[in-house]
Amino acid sequence: MTERDVHGATDRPLYAVEPWCVREPELRLDRLAQSESVFALSNGHVGLRGNLDEGEPHGLPGSYLNSFYERRPLPYAEAGYGFPESGQTIINVTNGKLIRLLVDDEPFDVRYGRVHEHERVLDLKAGTLRRRVEWTSPAERTMRITSVRMVSLTQRAVAAIYYEVEPVDGPARIVVQSEMVANETLPDMGRDPRVAAVLDSPLVSEEHVSNGTKVVLVHRTRDSGLRMAAGMSHDVEGPDDMAVDAESSPDIGRVTISTRLEPGQKLRVVKYMAYGWSSRRSRPALHDQVVGALAAARHTGWEGLLKEQRDYLDDFWCGADVEIEGDAEVQQAVRFGLFHILQAGARAERRMIPAKGLTGPGYDGHTFWDTETFVLPVLTYTHAGAAADALAWRHMTLPLARERATQLGLAGAAFPWRTIRGQECSGYWPAGTAAFHINADIADAVVRYLDATQDAEFEREIGLELLVETARLWRGLGHHDVEGVFRIDGVTGPDEYTAIVDNNVYTNLMARRNLQAAATMAMRHPDLADRFGVTTEEAASWRNAAAAMLIPYDERLGVHAQSEGFTNHARWDFAATKPDHYPLLLNFPYFDLYRKQVVKQSDLVLAMHLCGEAFTPEQKARNFDYYEGVTVRDSSLSAQSQAVIAAEVGQLDLAHDYLGETALLDLHDLARNTRDGLHIASMAGAWSGLVAGFGGMRTGNGRLAFAPRLPSSIGRLAFRLRYRGSRIKVTVRARSAKYELLDGPGLTLLHHGEEVTLADEPAELPISPVPARPRPAQPAGREPTPRRTDPHLRETADEHP
Repeated sequence: MTERDVHGATDRPLYAVEPWCVREPELRLDRLAQSESVFALSNGHVGLRGNLDEGEPHGLPGSYLNSFYERRPLPYAEAGYGFPESGQTIINVTNGKLIRLLVDDEPFDVRYGRVHEHERVLDLKAGTLRRRVEWTSPAERTMRITSVRMVSLTQRAVAAIYYEVEPVDGPARIVVQSEMVANETLPDMGRDPRVAAVLDSPLVSEEHVSNGTKVVLVHRTRDSGLRMAAGMSHDVEGPDDMAVDAESSPDIGRVTISTRLEPGQKLRVVKYMAYGWSSRRSRPALHDQVVGALAAARHTGWEGLLKEQRDYLDDFWCGADVEIEGDAEVQQAVRFGLFHILQAGARAERRMIPAKGLTGPGYDGHTFWDTETFVLPVLTYTHAGAAADALAWRHMTLPLARERATQLGLAGAAFPWRTIRGQECSGYWPAGTAAFHINADIADAVVRYLDATQDAEFEREIGLELLVETARLWRGLGHHDVEGVFRIDGVTGPDEYTAIVDNNVYTNLMARRNLQAAATMAMRHPDLADRFGVTTEEAASWRNAAAAMLIPYDERLGVHAQSEGFTNHARWDFAATKPDHYPLLLNFPYFDLYRKQVVKQSDLVLAMHLCGEAFTPEQKARNFDYYEGVTVRDSSLSAQSQAVIAAEVGQLDLAHDYLGETALLDLHDLARNTRDGLHIASMAGAWSGLVAGFGGMRTGNGRLAFAPRLPSSIGRLAFRLRYRGSRIKVTVRARSAKYELLDGPGLTLLHHGEEVTLADEPAELPISPVPARPRPAQPAGREPTPRRTDPHLRETADEHP
């Protein structure tokens, strides 16, 4: 690789397409920030962006602890009652990834000298990021550098790096500086409201100590009152005469290793890192916590950590893997997405799952409704404990949600639109607090988790109270009109281009499910219901509201109106909208968007996915066609729902196009903002598009149902999932589907409406061809990119073993 290759932009794909890894065959400095997000490692507690070991150059440095934030003011041109007074922003904590190298006093920096080879590989089975470099210094000494980085999925506080240096063409004086640095200088993030605020020097030093190969730094935030500790320790293997020294100052800890290497000699360093934080624990307690974590990590050793990581992931993949023949890019992307979804929640342990996971600071590190609606379904059927933890965190924030509801003059609990700690952090009411559907989204995630796991303890300790408090909100937020119809007015649905509306279909259907589930569960647990103050009359009022819920329908057009009056609005002038004026929210006033038929993201279409029983097949087809014509997908959340419903109504090729869009959003940087962190919910969309879309999976009432169909471009789809103690595998081909019980008790499922009992033997059933329908049109210039197809695929698909 030449110096020009390292520096310059090219049109070559950034990553090789391989089934079980993401390989960057050469370093592209123009895409460095994107790769830092793609190569981020996390366990849900600790997150490390994929910055280069030496720290420079970088696109955006990043080391994060889940829910570790600083407060910042939320200024308003005009204040209003109920507006949040402060925001919360995830901060870049002490960076323990740094390992600097000097060769004969020349710093290793890919911008200088010559890079002959540079490869990084994110291994989705091993859970590691590997790097291999061959570099010639400006002083003409060639070195081979290898590193392997991991964030442990088994030891929650621990990350580790294996670092190896070897001279190739002659002896060299080597200095390795392993560092921890707090309060790194961050680049300007720009004015896009979707990215994070940058806080300068948010950490205040409380302690710094060094001893042998160990360093511990303790800091606190200036305003939010949170305290964190970071520590590092090392195992070093090299020539006998090497020297090791440790030092620390308030914001820097450093262990320096110096030696002389001959060709054939290697210096090996294993760097163990540990992190911890608390809003309550003392400085000595956090200090001791990270020292203990380091001791445990060193006792396990590097090879032991690798084995634990591999074993953890082997267990995950045996109940979560998805195989697809006919689209190698989507095959890689769905596994990449599953890996990052697991990383986002595996060890969060009663903390939130942010929209970006712990891969970057986008959206200020906040969690939204995305988690419950798109991410938790994936975890519920692949790694249910992580879904339970995320819902347990919502339960922990119930007191704050009750306070917010009281402030708004409502009963029950009003969960925040965006938050880190549980307080509302959205400064824009129409696209924030008014989106009350988040409360039903949380309730729906509870119902889904309980259906999939039959977790009786969770139902009693967490689930019922969440359902009761959200049902109370809906009963107070809505009202029966003079004809007895139950209305929910003045709210915003998932489509943020249509705000403060009456009777949004998605909101009303989800609220109806919330009310019904709360009443049913309260009857099942009368002792707990009594403790929560639920009377027979209150539960009856929930059932009555659900039964009378208004679901708008336009008889003239024969479609459901997204909200009352939506189909009477003027349509947006798509033909006059220039391509560079998308996303519309950055180029047009909200006033204009709110009064037109233009949909930012799937709203009614999402309702048809999550509440499909409320629509006939004919209504789904007509609704889908209509809303395709006004949906611009200015949100990364849209394509996955469109993929699922496109598959259901028989638009299989269009579903494949939308699947590619949601699956490849970050690997191809389609939205040009992957630098700020990965889109965790969109990666969940790759799973949903395949499993719920082409697999046709729907669940509820203790039963799995499948209605699989494949587009001509895909020859075979297979996926694994866990449900009620069973692990099953579904394999779909053009003309048949096979269902296998891999372990656990037998179960009965539905295949295109036909009952199938799974026990010892697999069941294989036929798939009827789907009737052809005209492909619906999208707004001008907003069509999804067609997926490439293999014309010979169908001939060989059925030969797969």
